[in-house]
Amino acid sequence: MSELEWGGQTWGLRPDRSMIWKEQRTLIIADPHFGKSDHFRSAGVPVPRGTTRHNLERLDVALEATGAKRLIVLGDFFHSRNGVTEELIEQLRVWRNRWDGLRVINVRGNHDRQAGDPPSSLDIECVCGPWRDESDQAVAFAHEPDVVSNAVTLCGHIHPAVILEGLGKSRLRAACFHFKTRQAVLPGFGAFTGMKAILPSRKDRVFAVGPTEVAEVFGATAANRRSRQPRKPTASEPAD
Repeated sequence: MSELEWGGQTWGLRPDRSMIWKEQRTLIIADPHFGKSDHFRSAGVPVPRGTTRHNLERLDVALEATGAKRLIVLGDFFHSRNGVTEELIEQLRVWRNRWDGLRVINVRGNHDRQAGDPPSSLDIECVCGPWRDESDQAVAFAHEPDVVSNAVTLCGHIHPAVILEGLGKSRLRAACFHFKTRQAVLPGFGAFTGMKAILPSRKDRVFAVGPTEVAEVFGATAANRRSRQPRKPTASEPAD
């Protein structure tokens, strides 16, 4: 896990693409897109099963490791209405029963507006963003990137990725956390989601997500910046 001070708070960035707000013992994820594989299978596309189980297992590990008392989802909890199957709801119900004392808040995203809110049996609070945390008005939460006055804002939606260049013109595309002065965009948490390459500005900080660690590749403490400099995405590279 990589830590940074931002907005007067301490944030832990995890390789499972979640982030822990240490002062508030709050785990934050963006864009789980539960039911995305079910959505594609309903359209006759033969995609693998098991993504929901995998995502929930990763979430279990993050909650246990951080000792979080609250979970905030930065939107797109579900992918689509077609993907919200009885099997999916049952898997989520079993998971919710394991964490019945956990407060869960979903800041509605664009996919949520089409898919609808989770059923009340899952005990998930759904709010519209930007939403300010009641315990700290200096932190706001949104789905689509936004800037809120007198607050730093955590966002999702973009599924950001950074393109790194190494020796011999080798290139690596990695999910990332993208921090600006007052706005941060988290990587998509769902295992079955795409990514969009970003081009950070001079004052930004970018943390690439690897299988077992998170490393700053652009910004104040980035090591070997010349060989790891994020490359500008080209028009031929897909956004998602």
